[in-house]
Amino acid sequence: MHESWKEFLDSEFNKPYFKELSSFLHAEYENKTIFPKKSQVFRAFTTDLNSVSVVILGQDPYHTPGAAHGLAFSVPDSQPIPPSLVNIYKEIDNDIGKHHNKTGNLTSWQKQGVLLLNNTLTVEAHHAGSHRGHGWEIFTESTIKYLNNMRPHLVFLLWGRDARSKAPLINQEKHLVLESPHPSPLSAHAGFFGNHHFSKTNQFLKEHGIPEIQW
Repeated sequence: MHESWKEFLDSEFNKPYFKELSSFLHAEYENKTIFPKKSQVFRAFTTDLNSVSVVILGQDPYHTPGAAHGLAFSVPDSQPIPPSLVNIYKEIDNDIGKHHNKTGNLTSWQKQGVLLLNNTLTVEAHHAGSHRGHGWEIFTESTIKYLNNMRPHLVFLLWGRDARSKAPLINQEKHLVLESPHPSPLSAHAGFFGNHHFSKTNQFLKEHGIPEIQW
């Protein structure tokens, strides 16, 4: 984890809810197959807090073997591009011309200051949503509140019901909040396609003298 998050993470890790979550996770990793691997659970927080300009909030990690590696919507280079990310790339292509990534690995976005954060940071293999309700949602809300207070002129991309529920936590006079349905094949045609979030993001960043993202 990047040292810029130390004050925030130390504070959260010492709260009662997180101690309960830690106990739950210890037992889960001991007795079940959990994704991502322990060393990658907080990979989103290797992003320098002081460089964050965009926040993309996902749901839970991919629950199939080899896919989750700690960044929302992202997979390792060796993995096929997941359907939701296929749709994200389609919207980028339609919105601004052409996406830059050749695989489903979004590390290049992270290096540019995109925080790829899931609502829950762990999941049991083949059981989507299995780690909901154990404290991760509190942690994610705390993260968003901290970003809201600590960083200027962020863009929050909130796709889907879970992510959009976080909008009230964000000062929209200070930050840009862009909402739409989730890019999943089940909902992308209900308003994700055509949302122009990528060009809107870059326009906002440009207006505030912040480097645009090479999507």
